[in-house]
Amino acid sequence: MLELNLPPCEINIKKDGENLIVFDRLRAKYVALTPEEWVRQNFINYLIGHKGYPPMLIANEMQIKLGKRTKRCDSVVYDNQLHPLVIVEYKAPDVSITQKVFEQIARYNYVLRVPYLIVSNGMNHYCCQIDYHTQSIVYLQDIPPYGELANSPKQK
Repeated sequence: MLELNLPPCEINIKKDGENLIVFDRLRAKYVALTPEEWVRQNFINYLIGHKGYPPMLIANEMQIKLGKRTKRCDSVVYDNQLHPLVIVEYKAPDVSITQKVFEQIARYNYVLRVPYLIVSNGMNHYCCQIDYHTQSIVYLQDIPPYGELANSPKQK
């Protein structure tokens, strides 16, 4: 698989017939190894191993209701009270991060109203903080450690 702009990590990959599958430690099962899944698994390992995100507070493929439609957030990170804290959207490495990607994650946020949004294609990573009181968005220079996010003031 393609080398990403993330620290190297151990990922459990095996063959299933003609297809490659990868073990998703959060879902505790093997899933198809697509380019987007490669980004997800590497990014989750980065969040856990380098940014201190507790694995038990991260959910992959989190279902939400958006109007009459059911959608799936790629990953949702929760605080210690199990309130949604971060939505993460992944794209394959060859997919550019465009305004359309931010609009997609913003739609998911209509439901969850998290203070942080992260978008990554494995090569480029963007994190923004939403201030609901001032109705502003600040793009951060780096992905903050979990302790920093979990201790930031909640604004609903």
